[in-house]
Amino acid sequence: MQAKFNPLQVYINPPDIQFGMPGDTVVLYVIVSNQGDRSAVIDLYFVFDEVFQNLTGWSSSPRESLALDSGQNSDEVVFEFQIAPDAFVGTYDYTLVVDSPLHYPQDTPLSFPNKIKVLQKEQTAIRLNDPTFFIRPNTNPNKQLIFNFSEPLQVEVIVDNRSARVDRFRLTCPDLDDDWFTINYPATGFEGQGLVSDVTALELNPGTQGQILLKFHPPADTLAGNYSPTIRLYSENSPDLVLLDLVYIQIPTNYRLDIELNTILGQVSRSLGKYELSLANRGNIVRELILSLKNRDEEQLYTYSFDPTEVRLLPSRSAIANLTVKPRPWWRRPWFGTGLIVNFKIEIQDQQSLPLPNTFPQGTLVWKPRPWWQFLLLLLGILGLLGGLGFIIWRILNPEPLRLESFDPTNSRITEGDEVALNWKIQQYKQLQKLIITTKGSQPIEPITYDFSNGIPEPLSKGAGDRIPPCQVREKQELICSNVKTGVKTKGSYTFELQAFYRNNIQFSRKEQVASKTTQVEIAEKPIAQVINFQADKTQYTKGQNILLSWAIDRPFLLGQIQITGSADDGTSYSEPITYKFNKGNITDPKLQKLCTQQNQQLQCANIPLLAYKAGKFAFEIKAFPNNGSQKTDSKKTESKIEILPKPFKITSFTINGSEQPNLELNEGTTATLRWRVEGEKENIQVKLQPYGDVELSGSKQLIVNRAFPTQIILQVNDISGNQKPQERGFAIQFIPKPQPTPIPPINPIPPNLPPSNPFKSPLPQR
Repeated sequence: MQAKFNPLQVYINPPDIQFGMPGDTVVLYVIVSNQGDRSAVIDLYFVFDEVFQNLTGWSSSPRESLALDSGQNSDEVVFEFQIAPDAFVGTYDYTLVVDSPLHYPQDTPLSFPNKIKVLQKEQTAIRLNDPTFFIRPNTNPNKQLIFNFSEPLQVEVIVDNRSARVDRFRLTCPDLDDDWFTINYPATGFEGQGLVSDVTALELNPGTQGQILLKFHPPADTLAGNYSPTIRLYSENSPDLVLLDLVYIQIPTNYRLDIELNTILGQVSRSLGKYELSLANRGNIVRELILSLKNRDEEQLYTYSFDPTEVRLLPSRSAIANLTVKPRPWWRRPWFGTGLIVNFKIEIQDQQSLPLPNTFPQGTLVWKPRPWWQFLLLLLGILGLLGGLGFIIWRILNPEPLRLESFDPTNSRITEGDEVALNWKIQQYKQLQKLIITTKGSQPIEPITYDFSNGIPEPLSKGAGDRIPPCQVREKQELICSNVKTGVKTKGSYTFELQAFYRNNIQFSRKEQVASKTTQVEIAEKPIAQVINFQADKTQYTKGQNILLSWAIDRPFLLGQIQITGSADDGTSYSEPITYKFNKGNITDPKLQKLCTQQNQQLQCANIPLLAYKAGKFAFEIKAFPNNGSQKTDSKKTESKIEILPKPFKITSFTINGSEQPNLELNEGTTATLRWRVEGEKENIQVKLQPYGDVELSGSKQLIVNRAFPTQIILQVNDISGNQKPQERGFAIQFIPKPQPTPIPPINPIPPNLPPSNPFKSPLPQR
């Protein structure tokens, strides 16, 4: 069948998937050619979903309109996709639509699906001839693959060899264990019957594509949740090339819980009914269950006990709880018939309020009728009535002694912040005068006293609100107390002792006595966020530069805040602590959000700037404060001290009378003007003008040139800390004295009456 001719021809560059990193700009070039028989107005726009809108920040699609005559080609239309700096790694779909509803309504719109693949920052920048790959179906944080344990989850890795050489490609999943995935490479064609050959790579000719099959099959006990394993492709020709992508997988929650009740002893006369409750966690979440019984008859004619009463099940694990049921009261035991039937049902409560099966197992206990020979006992009982009356009188005078049967904690190992609760059982509790609970631990704790002189004290007999009272009386004088709070919440090992004091003179033959039992409880410390790594990009800076700090912290969801401090050897601090706050483990500082990533329950921050404004050697420390009430913090210092050098100084000018010539001649009596200027920090350098002493960084001085004027003037600059070499500049001065005036000889007076002498005549000879 011949393909239908379309009058609009569209040329897209690049024609396939585009690559970019968070913060990059991806460009798409489009040329439209009108091959039809009429002029047309052509619209270009995009169709995308909300996920792609968040990626590019577009509130609406950009549009371009072209007016083309028949046979005319358009200029190159450029569309720019600005990838958000905080975009997640993944593949995002969009569609380019070319439409001409007025002039070619039968042939348009034309749709061109395409993808943008956001790469990890650790990935090598992709060049024109570098190989690329993408995953099909594509995923992103809002478009995850749903895993079903009944069959493996398979994805296709499409590899494109864009180089000019044959290349071999190998795939790995560095984040996963080997039992999580299987990689299948296509056959090479050399495998044959009886020939053992494992294909360990994908071989591609230049300019061709290939496919690698990747199957995910997590173990059955894998917890439910969202997973984003990293996929890395290795090129044999370019081993240093880092090609990465993420696959977003969701493992749905499975709440399946199998419950079975097995009867060990279901018909009793004097012993207890015994049952075995089997629990199997067939789901993929942790189950924390509380076991109890519910009566199915009008009256509850039994007491029961589970061992244990609380069960914690990991995925694919099972547990067995032993159940004992005691029929009561004794006078309800039948004399005739098939026995008394006691019906009950298992009740299970999930501590996390997770879904449970709709129905629970039901059980039945048969209390056998009394044997016929017990009628004989009735006669013997009448005969023994008198003896019984005597025994009763004796028992009144000597009642059954108080007995402390059990004393143990509700949970022997708890976490810091939870409160220790105690359980105990006392027979003949009416003989109690008082109970004292003493605690031995790392910190002194006041004993707790319960006074029974007026009956059961109010703290034990009344519950708060709708809560069941801590203590209940069963079987006459049997006092059973459960979940009695002690107020102890601080971490450490504690030994609790329960002392039961008898009433005074309650027995004629017994003096005041004390019964006691002890038990131990361990309170573990709360988990906190842990600093794994803390370092600077280098160990030496110049004042005014930015110190770039990086760190990695485990369990960031437990972070309340991060504090960075610095200190010198003498104990002085670098500056006020720098604090970054977190809200339920999420970064609140926008600047820090751009420099930090969270992956696999680890917070990694890189190149966090800290201004180097103070010279010296400092050790910087990061502290992680928890958000769960724990008083403990985790910290780490930089491995080596960071040295901050002062800004370099320099003598920029030093002149005498505007001259910088090192050798000068100065005339006596003139004025010499000295001017100097030094660049540097005043607090870190010392400037001296020899022989005149210390001076400021810049200034001037006027001196009268005389015989006391120095022959040398030197400007010296020294680094106080000794980190820089001193500098100096000077002048050698030659002193020129004032010229002395020539003496004038005295003039002799002319004798009177003598003619003036003629200078042209020879002097008269002297006689």
